[in-house]
Amino acid sequence: MLPKFYQTHLRSVLNANQYILLNILVELLQGQKQVRLERLAANLPLPIRFESRRRQLQRFLSSPKLAISVVWFAIINSLLMHYFSTSKELVIVIDRTQWRDLNVLMVSLVWNQRAIPLNWQLLPRKGNSSFVQQQALFTTVLPLLKNYKVTVLGDREFCSVELGQWLVNQGLSVCLRLKCNEYIRRHQDFTRQLKHLGLKPGMSMFFAGVNVTKQVGFNQFNVACKWQRNYRRNQTTEGWFLLTNLLTIRAAVTAYEQRSGIECMFRDCKSGGYNLEGCHACQLRLSTIILLISIAYTTAIIQGIDIRTSKVECYICRPKEQLRIQLRHSNFWVGLYSQTWLNNLQLCIGWVGEWMRSNRNKRLYHQRGLQAIDLIEPAF
Repeated sequence: MLPKFYQTHLRSVLNANQYILLNILVELLQGQKQVRLERLAANLPLPIRFESRRRQLQRFLSSPKLAISVVWFAIINSLLMHYFSTSKELVIVIDRTQWRDLNVLMVSLVWNQRAIPLNWQLLPRKGNSSFVQQQALFTTVLPLLKNYKVTVLGDREFCSVELGQWLVNQGLSVCLRLKCNEYIRRHQDFTRQLKHLGLKPGMSMFFAGVNVTKQVGFNQFNVACKWQRNYRRNQTTEGWFLLTNLLTIRAAVTAYEQRSGIECMFRDCKSGGYNLEGCHACQLRLSTIILLISIAYTTAIIQGIDIRTSKVECYICRPKEQLRIQLRHSNFWVGLYSQTWLNNLQLCIGWVGEWMRSNRNKRLYHQRGLQAIDLIEPAF
């Protein structure tokens, strides 16, 4: 079940049939973990012919009422109000993902080692995005973030000094990874290419107030250089060169380390969760499918948070291991598979009852499990 503030907003912008169908599709996404139109139509529980169900989905996914600005921005505002205090610094990541002929540029918000989409754009061609496209995408999301201090992260595709300067002019902090063939210059002291600075594993450097060269000229930033120390199985093949206006190397490196959240989100939306790469929809319907995934994805995260708050996640996943720093499973994974567990429990309720009766010596553990189910179910 969608969170209450999702329901309130969606009821206000969609008609009754669209609202019902959206809820059904989110349930199917969580259960089937599949966004192919044929698969969704095959599992859509409406008492009409398959071809009618498929056409119903096509019309729904093409509806102008499912525009990102209409549906998603208000939900993001509610998420920020519920889970992010204005004293908290937000980390925003811009990245691009591509599979087959599909090319998606996305701006996301890092949340508990994962990123959640803020806005996205389907690019008309393969390859890197342009500064104009990046600027247009940021322009739509900056009003959502006006009450927060924001740091923007980007990998080497987004190392443009032009983009960095524009973001700084908007009052944002930036941390963008430079290519190693870039040059830095400090007045008349030196001009060096980054790959010739002598950075090695375990080393770090920080250059304050240097000019970073691009074809259009020189712009002044700080440049943080860091190559993680090789340790046992943690072997890194190259270091980071970060264009930033943050004041210390520690602040820059700590911020940039959070960029991996968007890689985790892309994996969750693809093979690790909803199999987005299997979708063959046209661009308009694909954008709506990404919107549905965003709703389902954030719903699963919220449910995972609620389950962990109730301290019953041990019924859904393996607990944290002693020698493991991070949790084995994310809030998204806990929320997604807790719903699968409950659905399968209802599907096999007769057999489960017989199994419990045949293992009466474990009655105490069964009672604890049933109590845990009572705590998990309100999340849905």
